[in-house]
Amino acid sequence: MTAWARYRVMYLMMIPVVIYFLIFSYYPLIKGLQISMQNFRIIGTRPFVGLQNYIVVWNDPVFWRVLENTLIIGIGMLIVGFFAPIITALSLNEVLKTWFKKLTQMVIYLPHLFSWVVVGGIWIIMLSPDGGFVNDLLKLLGAAKPIHFFAEVDYAQALMVLTNTWKEMGFTCILYLASIVTISPSLYEAARMDGAGRWQQIRYVTLPQLIPTMKVVTLLNMIGMLRMFDQMIILSNPVIARKVDVLMTYTYQKGILEFKMGVASAAGFLVVLATLILVFATRKLIRYDEE
Repeated sequence: MTAWARYRVMYLMMIPVVIYFLIFSYYPLIKGLQISMQNFRIIGTRPFVGLQNYIVVWNDPVFWRVLENTLIIGIGMLIVGFFAPIITALSLNEVLKTWFKKLTQMVIYLPHLFSWVVVGGIWIIMLSPDGGFVNDLLKLLGAAKPIHFFAEVDYAQALMVLTNTWKEMGFTCILYLASIVTISPSLYEAARMDGAGRWQQIRYVTLPQLIPTMKVVTLLNMIGMLRMFDQMIILSNPVIARKVDVLMTYTYQKGILEFKMGVASAAGFLVVLATLILVFATRKLIRYDEE
């Protein structure tokens, strides 16, 4: 029996999925590549301009500024967003009270379900200089005057990193907790027989067993590093915009506000190309395909 005959039902089930990706992913991608090489207009001719739009983007100093912002914020999110969920998961794994562990998991996971509109509103209220929780706490600790967090350029990029980590940490933490549950108890038993304390068990048993999950999380975070948009649109304002404008807000500015669709598409394809390079480099660096 041939492979087609044996798995024909599976192949038939894949047809709608393939059609979906062809229509909603690959066709727009090809169309975008075409637009990036045109002087695009809604009405009238759309003359072919070759790589001119890419040259415009490449020579635009704003593009290099937003690229710098993207890398600074993105690398910050990668680093903080890598360690925070691991520490949280290891801490929760040590909790003996099941009800408290489940309650904490639910609380830290909830922000992942919120849109950035909700998350942005929460943090704007919490960091408000007039009645915000953080400034009230600083006042109790002796601060002379409130801090306008979202109006201070020095805090802008750090706030983007911290708010993103707060929102996504719960989801990643659940992944690590699920991996911890699958670790064989015999490994811990063997470690205890060798005289390992709790910290030694975490260091030499738990963390090595979490490496495959760490690789997956790192790769997923790397894929999204250059695609930040919602958060920046919601939390940005004219005072800090210069520090938090990123590549995707640049394409939004060029394509939607200035209606330079060719330039915006060219910038978008540069983002796609950079993402592919980063992802393949990360796969090699972390040896993703190795056990």
